[in-house]
Parts: sequence; C-alpha cells; structure tokens
Amino acid sequence: MHIISRKCLLELAKKHHDYSAALESWYRIVKRTDFNSFDELRQTFPGADKVGNLTVFNIGGNKARLIAAIHYNIHRVYIRHVLTHKEYDRGSWRK
Repeated sequence: MHIISRKCLLELAKKHHDYSAALESWYRIVKRTDFNSFDELRQTFPGADKVGNLTVFNIGGNKARLIAAIHYNIHRVYIRHVLTHKEYDRGSWRK
C-alpha cells in the first residue's frame, strides 16, 4: 500500500517515544501489504474498526489511534489523524 503521509507518524513518535516502535511496525506492515478489502486488513489487524468511511487502528496496546481513509482499489492509505487515546476519546477528529 502507498501511505500518505508518514509525517504525522513521525510527529507523534517524537512527542511520545513509547509509541514509536508500534507506529513503525504498523507502517512497515501496511507498506509491504496490498490489502484488497477491509476483511483482508482485519486478518492482519484484528483490532481495526470502521467508523463511517474511515478505518481506526489501535496502536501500542490501545495507547494511540491511527485514523485513515483506505482506498483498496488503488492501494492507498491516507492518514487523517494519529492521536493519543485521550485525544481520540474527545471526538473532535470526527468533524
């Protein structure tokens, strides 16, 4: 999959060093795998959930959330937000 943009992953990893390994692992797995559907993605990431047209991933044992728009037909992942669990729970990302 082609991931757009890695910058937000790196920014969160700078702020929260305890998430950096989990974010890097997520990035490597998604980058080298061409998922064709949400069901295929769930085989690799069983904790992933659909929220509207977005996919929410649990990162670092539920410490962070990665929210992405995934276009399976063109194998692209558009990262919309990378948030701590607390930021995610506020819900402002839904707007």
